[in-house]
Amino acid sequence: MKLGSDLSGLNAGANAAAPGLSIVVPVFNEAAGLQALHNRLSTLSMTLRQRYGLACEVVYVDDGSADATLSIARNLPADGIDVQVLSLSRNFGKEAALLAGLDHARRGAVLFMDGDGQHAPELAEKLVSHWIDDGYDVVFTAKAHRDNEPRLRRTAVRGFYALINWGARTKIPEDAGDFRLLSPRAAAALKQLPERNRFFKGLATWIGFRQFRVDYEPEPRAHGFSTFSASRLIGLSIEGLTSFSVAPLRIASLLGVLLALGAFLFGLSILWETWIDGKSVPGYPSLMVGMMTIGGVQLLMIGIVGEYIGKILSELKARPIYFIAEHSVRQSDPGASAARSEQSAAE
Repeated sequence: MKLGSDLSGLNAGANAAAPGLSIVVPVFNEAAGLQALHNRLSTLSMTLRQRYGLACEVVYVDDGSADATLSIARNLPADGIDVQVLSLSRNFGKEAALLAGLDHARRGAVLFMDGDGQHAPELAEKLVSHWIDDGYDVVFTAKAHRDNEPRLRRTAVRGFYALINWGARTKIPEDAGDFRLLSPRAAAALKQLPERNRFFKGLATWIGFRQFRVDYEPEPRAHGFSTFSASRLIGLSIEGLTSFSVAPLRIASLLGVLLALGAFLFGLSILWETWIDGKSVPGYPSLMVGMMTIGGVQLLMIGIVGEYIGKILSELKARPIYFIAEHSVRQSDPGASAARSEQSAAE
């Protein structure tokens, strides 16, 4: 049985640029800003075609939107860029939408970006430059700073990355986001990862290859507000921890060791007071404290183990990660795009 994959035939640099670039954009209730984003992506596509001869397509993945997002996406013009529209049968979550876009990307390299306008298409040109000119396979972005976020959130983020990277062989870069570019061989590697409980940031790091970090400041949201509530962020954090780290299990083991050590020391103190000082230790309070402590730690350990067992059950069920209810493809007209570009340059 072959347990590895040979991707040496796919290069990272200019020779790999020939198939082109697929831009995967998961969208959820982004009707208000989708047209403006598409216009910027069309401009980016023409720029990349002129500079690198790079053919581009955009893959919009509608993740069960409740507004007019899908209707607007259906009518977006293929103006200098091929347009694919995938409509999922319901809201499967961002990780599933990213995978759906990756599975249907028809070009070699893949660029992932959000549909809320915070990931500037103009920055994508810099990511492409690091891929084609510098030969990097994975070019990812990370927030330059978190000065505008509450202290509690900054502390929680640092704690999360410290915990998930504790003892890990492959470290996930702190503050790295989903806005990243994968070369053809990196995209091919990511497609071969079969797990259903997916944590995209971790998977894109785990595949290896040459990776490069680009710090940036997210743009203000073009409209609306983020749908990632505190509970969803906590859920995503738990997903990442249990998918890429055994730190929770190690912490549970350490708690067990500390509890056993504390019980041993407490027992020694009782013996000391009884044999040396002749004092009788009251039984009821110490018994209740001990039972509550042991019970709380046991429940915590059971919960941690239950998270991992739940993941095993999900993988064994082998349910599809997403279903596509609608799929459309529109081809651009390179000749018309080139004519428009020449006209704009002449003006």
